[in-house]
Amino acid sequence: MRRIAVFTGSRAEYGLLYWLMKEIDASASLELNVIVGAMHLSPRFGDTWRCIEEDGFKIDAKIDLLLSSNTGVGVAKSIGLGTIGMADALERLAPDVLVILGDRFEALAAAQAALVMGIPIAHLHGGELTEGAYDDAIRHAITKMSTLHFVAADDYRRRVIQLGESPETVFNVGAVGLDHVMRTPRYTLEELSENLGFALGRPFFLVTYHPVTAGMEPPAESFQSLLDALDSFTDHNIILTYPNADNGSESLISLLESFAERQPHRVLAIRSLGFRRYLSAVAKADAVIGNSSSGLIEVPGLGVPTVNIGQRQAGRLAADSVVHCDAEEASIRKAIEHALIPSFREHCANVSNPYGAGNAAGRIVKVLATQPLRIQKHFHDIR
Repeated sequence: MRRIAVFTGSRAEYGLLYWLMKEIDASASLELNVIVGAMHLSPRFGDTWRCIEEDGFKIDAKIDLLLSSNTGVGVAKSIGLGTIGMADALERLAPDVLVILGDRFEALAAAQAALVMGIPIAHLHGGELTEGAYDDAIRHAITKMSTLHFVAADDYRRRVIQLGESPETVFNVGAVGLDHVMRTPRYTLEELSENLGFALGRPFFLVTYHPVTAGMEPPAESFQSLLDALDSFTDHNIILTYPNADNGSESLISLLESFAERQPHRVLAIRSLGFRRYLSAVAKADAVIGNSSSGLIEVPGLGVPTVNIGQRQAGRLAADSVVHCDAEEASIRKAIEHALIPSFREHCANVSNPYGAGNAAGRIVKVLATQPLRIQKHFHDIR
């Protein structure tokens, strides 16, 4: 039995990992350990660790690392706290492999603890680009710390190999979050409305906007431009989810809450939808708007238009259903208008998703159960 520890630090990341965790838990040759931290343990972001337990998972370790400050200094200190907490958890659990998805600062804390403790890392979603966030550098750093790599497209596989990783350790399995599109039951519109306590009789947008932590896109000003653009579409209701715990997120939360308070019958602000409500809302929305990676990866799999705003996801592969725009009111408004054109919506229903077909979890489990686990690596030169 290989003991596989899975680390999750946010609601969105857990949603992507859910089916993989289920597959590991059901495997006859693998044992699942669950480590949660960061946003999951914060009341500000919905105490989403409770959702993990409600889904039937046993939490083996909790890493409380978020400080009240979301400045660069505060985030840097949170990384330090996360490294200390992960070291204690990994020493106690002694996993054979640590699974980490993506590129957030708490993932960096987990990875550096595992690296110096000699615990192999299996990294998901390496090789991607998000040039509008410092997450981009974190992702590549975790790639170099990792032993196994599960990427979402051939372009990303080539990039991980370009970073010096041996080809036999890099597996293109597609995006693990797409397993939800194929496997997770969704609410009807009536059930979703009742579950949220919010009337969805009118068309609606699903909106998620995170701070841009690299580049020249000031978070508060850009988010205000988005809110001003949304006010041009008074025939639509809005489900507005909270941003991640990144630099500058508190200023966005203040604007978000004020916007919702002014229009309680039109706007629902919610800390965490959870993956079932989120996918149900995506499937029924007229468009998904913001700068979340989900708009580029999972949303096209449901045939729904995405309006991708600004620099945060710059460099990431995108389906034809994604409309890109600048973080300015006029540009955002024009992009939303394009997303609502009936012929474009019809086109979106049949686009090809570059991130696969939704069968990643089972493929990852097979590799975790059989692949040799070597800590020492040799740099693979491309000749």
